[in-house]
Amino acid sequence: MNINKDTTEDKAQYRGAEHERLQVTLGDLVLKNPIIPASGCFGFGREYSQFYALSELGAIAIKATTLEPRFGNPTPRVAETHAGMLNAIGLQNPGLNKVLLEELPWLDQYDVPIFANVAGSTEEDYVTVAARLSQAPNVAAIELNISCPNVKCGGITFGTDPVIASELVRKVKAVSQKPLYVKLSPNVADIVEMALAVEEAGADGLSMINTLLGMRIDLKTKAPILANRSGGLSGPAIKPVALRMIYEVSQRVSIPIVGMGGIQSADDVIEFFLAGASAVGVGTANFVDPLICPTLIRELPKKLDAYGVTHIGELQGQAWRSERMEVL
Repeated sequence: MNINKDTTEDKAQYRGAEHERLQVTLGDLVLKNPIIPASGCFGFGREYSQFYALSELGAIAIKATTLEPRFGNPTPRVAETHAGMLNAIGLQNPGLNKVLLEELPWLDQYDVPIFANVAGSTEEDYVTVAARLSQAPNVAAIELNISCPNVKCGGITFGTDPVIASELVRKVKAVSQKPLYVKLSPNVADIVEMALAVEEAGADGLSMINTLLGMRIDLKTKAPILANRSGGLSGPAIKPVALRMIYEVSQRVSIPIVGMGGIQSADDVIEFFLAGASAVGVGTANFVDPLICPTLIRELPKKLDAYGVTHIGELQGQAWRSERMEVL
């Protein structure tokens, strides 16, 4: 194909070919590209839809949804750091009914799969919310949030004990009509143990990682800046941690991983694929540049050319697959 020929038809064919290079498969779910705005950093997409068509995205992971509306933690609940951001939002969201009646129907105008992030304080909360969200026609998958560090009940309580996490996954899996992704916490001693436990319990995929616990202290008041005292650290600071964990987990599980943690560039996306991810979530970078997701989608084919890669899927797990080849 002559991609320099300046005709509308050829341009369309070229764009189509470029898009095919980015198409990824997560189980039975096919995404047009691997870029997914991470839950908690994109709301329900309304604000970002003013900047670009949400249909460009591979998928959208919507704001965590709980059974009842939540205001979240007291303010201040966000603080900048040198290499990222601390937040203690506390799962603020409009509640299950509003998400079902307003947010998901609004998103239905876009040709984009939805990962519905589910949170709760009890097992019953998780099961009820997951069951109802999984019935929504434009929800492609459930993302079970057992790793939020900023709530007193639920969240990380379920995500740091493999036995408790397994039991919750089994119960949610039993009522969910859609594939179940489990968002893992990095705040554990052995991330592989957690991943294997939820896979055995029936998880169809993993999202990793959520934020790392952190803190900042105000030098003038000599008190923690966040009203919650501690919060979840995200952004470039956690990228090496995320890569290490995905590298370790992807060698031990058979289910796809949506990797996230400090992604800001197309090179970052490729690095996550090399570690073992099958798609990526983009979080804090959306606050810095609201156009970061479509920018990554445009930049990725150029990077694939630069590295001599035909399809992005070729990169998945190469960092450890090449090591095994050397041993053989």
